[in-house]
Amino acid sequence: MKIGFIGLGNMGGPMAANLAAAGHDVAGFDPAGVTAEGVAAVDSSEAAATGADVVITMLPSGAILREVAAQIIPAMQKGAVFLDCSTVDVTSARAVADDALAAGLSALDAPVSGGVGGAAGGTLTFMVGGDEAGFAKAKPLFDIMGQKAVHCGASGAGQAAKICNNMILGATMIATCEAFALADKLGLDRQAMFDVVSTSSGYSWSMNAYCPAPGIGPQSPADNDYKPGFAAELMLKDLTLAQQAAEAVDADTPMGTAARAIYAEFVENEDGRGRDFSAMLPRLSARKRS
Repeated sequence: MKIGFIGLGNMGGPMAANLAAAGHDVAGFDPAGVTAEGVAAVDSSEAAATGADVVITMLPSGAILREVAAQIIPAMQKGAVFLDCSTVDVTSARAVADDALAAGLSALDAPVSGGVGGAAGGTLTFMVGGDEAGFAKAKPLFDIMGQKAVHCGASGAGQAAKICNNMILGATMIATCEAFALADKLGLDRQAMFDVVSTSSGYSWSMNAYCPAPGIGPQSPADNDYKPGFAAELMLKDLTLAQQAAEAVDADTPMGTAARAIYAEFVENEDGRGRDFSAMLPRLSARKRS
């Protein structure tokens, strides 16, 4: 396919490179001027979109997505797929999809899970909202960039799935870190803690696959001084999106609300910015009961 890729940062760059390595003709643009291996650099979003079968965006916010969409939708050929892999608010995702559909395009919102490592390794999970025809056309690209793509429903459903998933992840990571901090103060060996919990009812992805304790379980950012695989400020962004959505539909999310407040304190007032979201463990270990 001829693919336009807009947003070649930590996530978008490796995703675009994987598509190019698989033999697709990829033209990429990033306003910061960064490039990706095998991707032909162009000088504007419109240039990346012109003549493309699929245009993929990986952008930092709903406002920027709307701005880029306004630029590229008029440049795209009818029948092309506008595939947005950003994590943004549901309202922006649906507004952009409406504009794309009105212009004769297919529109998909397909945020990802798996972090920078998943982007580089082609093992991302895509949560996809939008029309069936667009999903079918994009499926071979999902198979290159990731290990799983789930069609969640109409436009906005992908974003809804992402924020619900990450609300669970944020809350469970805090609970996992709290449990390790408590275990330490009770004199329980961390390895023994892991061996019990990872095979018992406390099993979770945060414990079993991404353990926040260094030297315990599979290798994770905890073993690399908490250099981010998924940065704490990105978790805060997703938890904020979840709370905005909850407020919009009048959903009661007390754990999600608490998780957002804890990550906000960590990122905005402590040393969490630029660290992995699992660095909540040393934060909690250093604190006393308030």
